[in-house]
Order: sequence, then structure tokens, then C-alpha cells
Amino acid sequence: MRRTYQREVILEELRKFDNHPSAAELYERVRQRIPHLSFGTVYRNLKLLREQGLVQELSLGSSASLWDGNPAPHYHFTCQGCARIIDLPVALKLDCQREVEAETGLRITGHRAEFYGQCVECQVRSGQGVAVPQRVHQVV
Repeated sequence: MRRTYQREVILEELRKFDNHPSAAELYERVRQRIPHLSFGTVYRNLKLLREQGLVQELSLGSSASLWDGNPAPHYHFTCQGCARIIDLPVALKLDCQREVEAETGLRITGHRAEFYGQCVECQVRSGQGVAVPQRVHQVV
């Protein structure tokens, strides 16, 4: 894939987000740097970046896909209180993939598990304060 200025800016701006934006949210940010850019250009480039393994597209039950600038395989947590999506610092359970392959004969190329519940801030707001392990980082 040819590297273009527009694609570089889209990737840079996506990686600046501390959450997982929709294409429309990313478009608004990118337009601050490239005012004449169209939404279609942002969306097409996101798809190309996903195909190249540079970003992830998240379809976690919302109407629009969300985008993750972290291309490394990782799990996500969706807060049912505030709807934030948090990257989880937990290694993918590849033994699960191998088990499914062994039991079914299928060739598994990846998997996704969705964790959901209440984030720490929502627990505190609802009076259910919790101790947060050092390893958990809330990236929204």
C-alpha cells in the first residue's frame, strides 16, 4: 500500500485518541489538519489501514464501527454504565483457539471476546468503590 499524506495524518490522529472513536469523530479531528478532506476518504483509508493490520475495527454491538489505533491483538471491556471501551492488558488466550481447532477441525485465524460490566469510575459513582490492581490501566 502506498503511503500518502492523508493516510499518515489519519493514522496519527487515530493514535492520539485515548478512546475508540467512530469514523465520524476521527473525521472531525483530521479535518482540523486537512480541511478539504472528505468523510469518504477517511473511511476508505481506515478500511485500507485495517487491511494492512495497522488499525483495528471494532464492531461491539453499536450501530457504527469504532476504530482502535493499537493494532496488537488485545481484548476490550465495554462499560455498561458509561459505554467506554477499555483496552485490557491481558494476553490473548491462544490455547482457546487451539482447543477449538482440535475439537472441530476448523482453522482459526483469530478470535474476539467481549468483556462487559462496570468500569472503576462507574463503580465509584454508584458507591461500589473498588481496589484497582496495579496491572489494570483504563484507556478509554
